[in-house]
Amino acid sequence: MDNINHQDRRNQKDEVPLTHYRGIYKTLEPEAIAQRCGLSFDPAESVFALRLMGTEYLVTFPDFQIQDRSGTIVQSAAENILLLRYLCEGNYGESQGKQLSYHDIPWGEVYYRNFEGRCLKRFAYTFGNDPAALRRIMEETKSLRAEPLGKGDAGYRFEFMSGLYMSLLLWAGDEEFPPSSQMLFDDNFISAFTAEDIAVVGEVVIGRLKGMRRAGN
Repeated sequence: MDNINHQDRRNQKDEVPLTHYRGIYKTLEPEAIAQRCGLSFDPAESVFALRLMGTEYLVTFPDFQIQDRSGTIVQSAAENILLLRYLCEGNYGESQGKQLSYHDIPWGEVYYRNFEGRCLKRFAYTFGNDPAALRRIMEETKSLRAEPLGKGDAGYRFEFMSGLYMSLLLWAGDEEFPPSSQMLFDDNFISAFTAEDIAVVGEVVIGRLKGMRRAGN
């Protein structure tokens, strides 16, 4: 019963922002969204086209739904809310060539402990004992557009979402030190997402990479 109640509470927690942003989304002009977010919009099909972690998606308008080219619908509430918030409030701009740690992001210092636990430590313990798996994913999944950085036990810069690049750095653990990691974000992330959203970006990345590892990519 406790597990059922917990799941119900979690579903309700997700449904509130989904309903809120879906309501805002359908009131917006799709051409304005496309221009603001740097995306293409097909008025005949009423869909936006974007890439997320190397996969091409179509996002329907005005009824929001994310599906890949084969028609598979994205069910993750976190991914749906993140993309809705970007389409409703985010702005795309060209990177100026700088990368930012979470500390460098506006309000990042305030939320850093949360980000550290949700993203950095989780990523380190997910791949810290198997950096070869991360290297394999990054090097074999060509659609990620990953660039090896030659840092740490595994380090790559890759495209998170259309035109938004980030870097992952991983140091494997040993007998003396636990595994550790760093996430760096191209400077155009701060016009696209808030600090809270960028923590969700980290979670989405980890979840997607774990799925790729299970699939043997």
